[in-house]
Amino acid sequence: MLNNSLYILIGNLIFLYIFWKKLKEDYTSEIIFTSAFYILAGMVLGLVFALKIKTDLWFWLSFVGLVIGFSLTIIKYKLRLMETVEAVVIAVLPSLVLIFLSDSIRNQSYDSFFQSILTLILIILFFIFDKHYKKFTWYKSGRIGFSGLTILGLFFLLRALVANWFPFMLSFFGKKEVYLSASMAFVSFLGLFNLTRQKT
Repeated sequence: MLNNSLYILIGNLIFLYIFWKKLKEDYTSEIIFTSAFYILAGMVLGLVFALKIKTDLWFWLSFVGLVIGFSLTIIKYKLRLMETVEAVVIAVLPSLVLIFLSDSIRNQSYDSFFQSILTLILIILFFIFDKHYKKFTWYKSGRIGFSGLTILGLFFLLRALVANWFPFMLSFFGKKEVYLSASMAFVSFLGLFNLTRQKT
């Protein structure tokens, strides 16, 4: 299913470029690429482990690896949390588009094509939010992080909604997917709520 190394390589290169571009104004290239290495290594290790034990949890094990790598970079290099969250979110989404498109072409899967379209829409929304979020009168704090947390919340909310009707689509973990994704959506929107209450 996910043994196409070319798509993984392209996705990793896209991740590196976007992650670097989002953080290059605040950190050195050495710190950015080393941080990216930790995050990508975590995701790849999670994916390899999932494929080795032949589980449908490849998405979630990769996500856990990402979180571990992300946490290590925040602690080791003292990166600002919200800026790094935004960089990771927009850097990872194109890789997911490639994975879903690859599966839709290889297996003629309309489900995967549908997921690729949804993910592409989220990418577009990210850039719209990133450009205009400071103009939202109700978002009084104006702090960075709005785009990343909103898109992250919407991503998992959509997963939960779709999984409720189609629990066995690519990257879904049966009916349990609804609860896992809904929990992550709640955490993301809770983080966004707390961000709106912070003072400028």
